[in-house]
Amino acid sequence: MSVNFDLLLQKEVQDFIAGHAHSDCSALALQKNPFPAIPWLEIIQQIQSKQKCAGKLPKWFSTPRLIYPVKLSVEQSSSEQTAAYKSSLIQGETLLDLTGGMGVDAFYFAQQFSQVTHCELSAELSASVQHNFEVFDIKNVDFVVGNSLDYLQQSTQQFDWIYVDPSRRNEAKGKVFLLEDCLPNVPENLDFLFAHSPNILLKTAPILDISSGLKSLQFVDQVHIVAVDNEVKELLWILRKSAGSSPTICTLNFTKTGREQVDFNWEDHNACLFSMPLAYLYEANSAIMKSGEFTAVGARFGLAKLHEHSHLYTLDHLVPFPGRRFKIESCVPYSKSEMQKFAHSKANITTRNFPDSVEEIRKKWKIKDGGSTYCFFTTDLNNQKIVILCSKIN
Repeated sequence: MSVNFDLLLQKEVQDFIAGHAHSDCSALALQKNPFPAIPWLEIIQQIQSKQKCAGKLPKWFSTPRLIYPVKLSVEQSSSEQTAAYKSSLIQGETLLDLTGGMGVDAFYFAQQFSQVTHCELSAELSASVQHNFEVFDIKNVDFVVGNSLDYLQQSTQQFDWIYVDPSRRNEAKGKVFLLEDCLPNVPENLDFLFAHSPNILLKTAPILDISSGLKSLQFVDQVHIVAVDNEVKELLWILRKSAGSSPTICTLNFTKTGREQVDFNWEDHNACLFSMPLAYLYEANSAIMKSGEFTAVGARFGLAKLHEHSHLYTLDHLVPFPGRRFKIESCVPYSKSEMQKFAHSKANITTRNFPDSVEEIRKKWKIKDGGSTYCFFTTDLNNQKIVILCSKIN
């Protein structure tokens, strides 16, 4: 084991790490090591990993005497916010975490289950998690070092839930996101996993297409699309042997003031009205956009779409909506004469179903970023290119 925990946990070393939690590690690395008994790179790595925890894992950042894994493990871990959410979806007596990592998910699962088993290939990472859980006073987690599928093969235990977050780094293919390319290969091992538990919670890359995932998997009961500040962070798949034929798609966006949550049925294709721009413009949050439920969300909130492929909505009055809302100030055709009026102005630009990118529009028409005006470059129901000028509603 390369990291000597006893040396790192000395008070003066811990004080040094805490005291440099906001330092420039590149500059720090050029300084003389004040602790010759410990490799300088190990201390720098502790500081770098602690810094990575600052916004994502505040409990890990603020708790003294923790041992931090390498930066990559911190980067690959769930945030506290998303881990707490996924743990709220399931509960029971026993859970097996096949891909334990730095233990953030296991920490929150331990609050919902009587006993959690944390499996991890790396002995060093497993040891650091075990140490940290002792600091956190978490006593209902067992630790297994090695290949989790081998462990499961040799185990006769039945678990209420199995949780798996497959590695998206494949030695042969590099960084991957298709389920069949991740490790472990969940579609290939699904029957094996179900032999040890009736319930599986699977975390996948945000980039994975929902339709692709549904084709690769069986027994999908729910898909949770989790966004934070309008950025999709996780896809969570709840698989049950008792699942029906049509999964529920749950979209969740954590905002700074609360949460936006809308659920759909995968096979519901409610009709949506179409309209030219009216008084207000609505743009769905990223979790809904990821779901692909573009007509369903319009029907759910009584909105009209601007075009089949534009995924912008309009209404003549204001209603609550999971996304951004705007007051339409004007709507103009996309033409040279109209666009010349924008030259050297400032605006926030969004494109939806439009041939030019935001960067191309800014360069072509000399529009600077910023200001209080929001411009949507899109296509209307008559297939005409238009620009909708709006003010944002808070």
